[in-house]
Amino acid sequence: MTTTYALLLRGINVGGHRKVPMAELRSVLEGLGHQDVVTYLQSGNAVFTTAADSSEEKVRTAVEAAIEGHFGFAVDCLVRDHDYLAAVAADCPFPAGDLEGRQLHAFYLSGPVDEDRFTALLRDRDGYLPEEFAFGDRVVYLHTPDGLGRSKLGEALNRPALFKGLTVTARNWNTVRKLVDLTGGTEGGA
Repeated sequence: MTTTYALLLRGINVGGHRKVPMAELRSVLEGLGHQDVVTYLQSGNAVFTTAADSSEEKVRTAVEAAIEGHFGFAVDCLVRDHDYLAAVAADCPFPAGDLEGRQLHAFYLSGPVDEDRFTALLRDRDGYLPEEFAFGDRVVYLHTPDGLGRSKLGEALNRPALFKGLTVTARNWNTVRKLVDLTGGTEGGA
């Protein structure tokens, strides 16, 4: 028996720093014994199968150590299975089917959402309209009608203090859907 996981790397291949070529990442994952390894885009998304008794936490710890050993720098990672990824997509409070991928994002968190951290953003919510955010299971959904590039709310959500003590990495909705497909075995990767 095996489990299929998605690996989400945080903060790699951005601005020419912390380069993690996807071919090398696939080799690192295969070296850990993972199978059927595919990557998606250059921003640090991989899908693989592994022994069913390997928990998300156990896989994450091993992958982070292997990446640091291979590339020489630490990379925070999140590991999620198909059921979780599918639930995040299904539970989206925004009309995902009516939006472009660039208009909707999922900020995946390593732990539960502590809504108290968002008090100021919730209080000033009207000042960010038409942009909106909502909470889910270890995820913050962000709806940005004009895209993330000029989003004031997106900028506010990227403040490090807001997620202190958590690993957080964002993906646009196209990537959210693709990871659901890849972990569900419905599409191939690169």
